[in-house]
Amino acid sequence: MSKLKKITTGILVFGNTLFALALAGSCYGPQIGHGKYWFIAVLSLFSLFFLGAVVLFFITWLFVKPRFALISIISIVVCWKPIQHIFQFRINNDFNNKKNGRTIRVMSWNVEHFNMLQYKKHPERKSEMISFINKMNPDIACFQEMVAGDDRRKCINTTAEFKRKFSFSASYYVYDTTFDFDQNHHFGIIIYSKYPIVNMQRVVSDPAEYNSIFQYVDVVKNNDTFRVFNIHLQSLRFTNDNRKYIDNPGITGENDWEATKNILIKYKTGMEKRHRQSDFIRKTIDESPYPVILCGDFNDVPNSYAYNRIGENMTNAFTTLGSGISNTYDGLSPTLRIDNIFVDKRFDIIQYNRFVKKLSDHFPIVADIVYNNTN
Repeated sequence: MSKLKKITTGILVFGNTLFALALAGSCYGPQIGHGKYWFIAVLSLFSLFFLGAVVLFFITWLFVKPRFALISIISIVVCWKPIQHIFQFRINNDFNNKKNGRTIRVMSWNVEHFNMLQYKKHPERKSEMISFINKMNPDIACFQEMVAGDDRRKCINTTAEFKRKFSFSASYYVYDTTFDFDQNHHFGIIIYSKYPIVNMQRVVSDPAEYNSIFQYVDVVKNNDTFRVFNIHLQSLRFTNDNRKYIDNPGITGENDWEATKNILIKYKTGMEKRHRQSDFIRKTIDESPYPVILCGDFNDVPNSYAYNRIGENMTNAFTTLGSGISNTYDGLSPTLRIDNIFVDKRFDIIQYNRFVKKLSDHFPIVADIVYNNTN
């Protein structure tokens, strides 16, 4: 019996150590996981599962052999900083919709074409999205996957319609006609602002790449000027077949192996492009003469290279005031928080929330910030 216990203990120690190393790899591997080491970055997709396993081992050891709980404790301590980007151990307070004069309310939302693909089946959805945006009353709103056209006789969504229905005084819409939604509708990103826009810039990292266009505007509030970035990093471009396979994977037949290979190739390609885009965006941020507010769909998880590179020396609204997992993508996995609001450290984040609105495949995120120019 004692021999069996030793074998069991050995297996548990080995399993605990394996998951502890996997957690460390998922937290820190993405920083080196590109080029020929790209496969290391795949671990970042499973960070929460590795963390859950490490915590489960910790609880088990407390009842069996408490000294072995040190394996999990050391693992969590070593990974504590990246863990805070993945999961916040706090209960979120209710979001107060009332603003004061010092507050800047910032919204980021991948609006998924503003319901273009579902407008016949769900004609009410676009109106609900517009109503929600107006209810939240953001001072600055950054939308990704914005689809609109110019000719109201041919277009379902028009820039004039949105301008009329929103209460913003200024906007800047950028797109690449190479990747237009159709002949009449553009596909791009847009910044809306209630403050005057005194400068606007379309930024292209690589003209040949999908999702290679970013934008920033300089807005003025009272005597302060801020630079607002809106970004949409390279997506994985999964097809419906890819998504179906992810939901129900297999490895028994030749078709399964081909499907797995296809997904891995897309992940590698997307990761490499986001790596280049992140370096480019970081360089552009560093050149800003003004405090930066950055919103966007990163198409990557919180411990990824993109998240850490772009967020260098900035504050993330979720990390400051978010709670739990707070996923922002309504698909594939309930753990994907891929949308972010980052701000210059001279801003104080007053409140933050992710709103579970099933109107797009992403959930909107909103933060109230105050500029503290004494920092």
